[in-house]
Amino acid sequence: MSEIPKACFFDRTTPPHISTLILLAGVSALSMTLFLPSLPNMTRDFETDYRLMQLSVALYLFVNAVLQVGVGPISDRVGRRPVVLLAVALFIMATAGCLLAPNVEIFLAFRMAQAIIVTGMVLSRAVVRDMVPQEQAASMIGYVTMGMALAPMLGPVIGGFLDENFGWKANFALLILLGLVLYIICHFDLGETANSRPTSFRQQMREYPELFRSRRFWGYCIVATFASGAFFAYLGGAPFVGSSVYGLSPSVLGTYFGIAALGYLIGNFISGRFATRFGINRMVLLGTAVTILGPGVTLALTLFGYDNPGSFFGLMIFVGIGNGIALPSATAGMLSVRPHLAGSASGIGGAMMIGGGSCLSALSGSLLSEATRAYPLIGIMLASEILGLIAALYVIWVARLVDRKSTSAS
Repeated sequence: MSEIPKACFFDRTTPPHISTLILLAGVSALSMTLFLPSLPNMTRDFETDYRLMQLSVALYLFVNAVLQVGVGPISDRVGRRPVVLLAVALFIMATAGCLLAPNVEIFLAFRMAQAIIVTGMVLSRAVVRDMVPQEQAASMIGYVTMGMALAPMLGPVIGGFLDENFGWKANFALLILLGLVLYIICHFDLGETANSRPTSFRQQMREYPELFRSRRFWGYCIVATFASGAFFAYLGGAPFVGSSVYGLSPSVLGTYFGIAALGYLIGNFISGRFATRFGINRMVLLGTAVTILGPGVTLALTLFGYDNPGSFFGLMIFVGIGNGIALPSATAGMLSVRPHLAGSASGIGGAMMIGGGSCLSALSGSLLSEATRAYPLIGIMLASEILGLIAALYVIWVARLVDRKSTSAS
């Protein structure tokens, strides 16, 4: 890794300030959650079915995943800065399309186009890995995503308030404003951090087998996919559970959504504080174990008759805490397997995580009804978290094999 100058705020010749990375990732996260409390009202306004309206989450996540496959390698080739600036500009235009859409089909088309803002989430991680080594990257990513967690924590609360007082379109007006602010800040502060890539894009693609042959890379990707899968299923199903099963208003539902995001904030703080000391594999194992408590305890309480919004939404804090602990370390791990392909690794790993989340989000939305209550959602979340724990154990097993081979060779 070449020597990178110290970050100076609003200086395009140096790496970006950490606050710019937080804002870049935060707007990306906010666009995913801000309008969730409005889904029932949007369903009525567009005169459609909730299952179709819920696709605004699942399709967004699917396109999100597809884009991540290309964003990483393109940024490895042409640089982080131009890709980010183009993505933010396109996000602003797509959000304006959502705001002005006359029917649900056009809205969903622009909603899918909004997914381009995932560039901010992918490249904020890659920029961190450009700047610092693996263990420090896990810590720094933890702090970046801790700040990013404030967006989805406050987003549904703000979105519910805006919906009740100004209508659901106010959410998208706010996203346009934030997009404009983000573009200005990135234009003046986001210095280039990627190393120059003299090879062609085709030659760069030929390097991918080096990444794909790594069991550690796939292990970290699978951990991130299943550990976060429960959260994405929650995004797809919780608005229906809150409004149709528990009868919550948009503002109250938005407040409940903040509980999981608060947990993510706590988990990110733990990751930022302890990842360097304990190592990424231990943090991944701890995080995946904690996530199981959320749906596991919720299912037990529901079976024993404690079926209320306080227990359902409140226990989701463990899903947030576990993800906040596990994901920064899993991300740092996948990016550090082949540091010269950090952007590509971030994109591929993120595509797996978001693509899996999109499938689980669509599945939870399709299975829920007033008759089933929250059981299908809880079951999907619990299964995903158990698979995440198994994947974490696999990563540790592979790491021990590598250590034994290194010891034998020496």
